[in-house]
Parts: sequence; structure tokens; C-alpha cells
Amino acid sequence: MVRGLLRKLAGRSLSVAGKWQQQQLRRLNIHEYQGAELMGKHGINVPRGVAIGSIGEVKKAIQDLFPNQNEIVVKSQVLAGGRGLGTFKNGFQGGVHIVKADQAEDVAGKMLGQILVTKQTGPQGKIVSKVYLCEKLSLVNEMYFSIILDRASAGPLIIACRKGGTSIEDLAEKFPDMIIKVPIDVFKGITDSDAAKVVDGLAPKVADRNDSIEQVKKLYNLFCQCDCTLLEINPLAETSDKTLVAADAKMNFDDNAAYRQKELFSLRDSSQEDPREVAAAKADLNYIGLDGEIGCMVNGAGLAMATMDIIKLHGGTPANFLDVGGNASEGQVCL
Repeated sequence: MVRGLLRKLAGRSLSVAGKWQQQQLRRLNIHEYQGAELMGKHGINVPRGVAIGSIGEVKKAIQDLFPNQNEIVVKSQVLAGGRGLGTFKNGFQGGVHIVKADQAEDVAGKMLGQILVTKQTGPQGKIVSKVYLCEKLSLVNEMYFSIILDRASAGPLIIACRKGGTSIEDLAEKFPDMIIKVPIDVFKGITDSDAAKVVDGLAPKVADRNDSIEQVKKLYNLFCQCDCTLLEINPLAETSDKTLVAADAKMNFDDNAAYRQKELFSLRDSSQEDPREVAAAKADLNYIGLDGEIGCMVNGAGLAMATMDIIKLHGGTPANFLDVGGNASEGQVCL
């Protein structure tokens, strides 16, 4: 959903076939706590936090990391947006809560092992295997920041907005002039001037301008060094102590770079993916499940997209995208 908006903001349009083409591309997606840890390693300011997988870990985590804090943030970890407004199938409302420290164990217990349904998961929802306990920051301003790969400028594109913490789709529709786009020359890399344009578009209220410029440059360098296809922070926030902090972390990575990003790709959480797609990937098949009723198995991505276009043209809906490829074996096809 967000990625589709980012493409529109970047000035790109897609045909019906193009939409299928974008869906078939595989992108490693990691959890928020993993993204925050990665950002921290690259010198980017992030909140203190820890991911826990059982209720028994909550008390020790709070004692070790937040001994003097009265409140902490408990965030369910699923690979989907809209967690805060989501609903668990056990009836518990909301996948993100600010709670008293002594209530964290109870809230975490209502999340762990449960299915969270958000606007991006579909009605089947996703299981919460971990929750992320974070320090509660005193925020004075919330902004939006992202980097994507842009076909029009043939390189990374930074998209920023001086308002954040809410749906960027709604902001772009209501206040398009607030959205700024700064293309980066992939050969030169990010310059001080580029970073300054981004910071001026974010219009921080209390954070030091030079420090903010350095944070933007570090985010860009992380994007390139880790072969990201998307880096999104919503909100990128200013705290009362005048620090710019990435209070959220959404990162996708190019699967073509798996051979040189082995540590990153070891973070893949297949429990959050469609099991059909996981099985297909193990068989080296290019498969994406869709919400239709007509199955498609085609030799060649272009022919597969054309087939789905024809199905749509005649009133049907594809149940999947499956390109078996020109070198598929009998075993792959039988699978």
C-alpha cells in the first residue's frame, strides 16, 4: 500500500500488466526491531528497545533496559502496516500500546502467539511471534522520511514530509505540497546540498540542522550499503532533548543481493509469508498468490502477465502469478 503510493509520488505509472510485474518481484522484508538494530549499527538514532518472544522475558527486559521508566511502548511484530489500528482474533484491540511498566507483561501476553488482523494483512491476519519493547520518547514533532528506487531518475529518491506519524497516503492526498522529492545521483552519492534539501523539507523544529543533515546522509548510506529497495521511517521524530530519532523502521531489500547480504537474509521470517510462496521459492519458482479464482501456470513472466490481463479483460480474476521459467524441471512443474 505504502510502496504503491511512493511509486506514484515518484512520478511512475503502471499498466495492468505492470501491476502484476511489480507484485512478482520478491523483496526481503524484516521486522521493525531488526530494522532498528540495523539502523543503530549505522549510527542512526533509534529508541532503546528489545524484542522478546515469551512472557517470561518481559520482566527481565524491563529491569535490564528500562529500570527507571514508568511507561514503555509494546509493539507487536508482524510484517504489515496498520498495527496500531489492528485487532487480534482473541478480541484484543490494537497492536501498539503505551503502558505502565507493570502492565507490559499482561499486554504482551495478549499479543504473543495471537493472530493480528490489520488493513494490510487481509482477514487471515498474521501471527505475532515477538513483541518489541521500546522506551517511551518525549516527542515534540513527527515527520515522514523514505528512500525508494526510482525508475524516472534512475537512482534512489528521497521522499520526505514535515508531517508524519499518520497515513502518508492521506497526507499526500490532502497536502501534496508538503511532499518533497530529492533524487540522488547514484554515481556521486548524496551531497551536503542534497541532504540539506531534505532537512529543509522536513523543517525540524528543535533538532540541530547540521546533525539532522548527517542523519540523512547516514540513512542514505545504509540504503546503499544494504541493497535496500525501500527504507521508510514514519515517524522520523524530534525529541524534547533536541535529537532526531527514527521512531519506526520499515526496510525491504533486493533479493538479487542475497549472495552478498547473507547476514541480512538470514533474518527472513518465513512464518510471516504465504506458505505457498515459501514452498515455491524453495523450488526456485516465481510464484505470488492472488485473490482470484483462475489458476495460472505459464512459461515466461511476460506471457504470464499477458495471460492475467486477458483473464481480467474477460471478467475473471487470477488466483496466482506463476512463472515456471524456461529451465523448469519435471519436479518443479509437478510441485
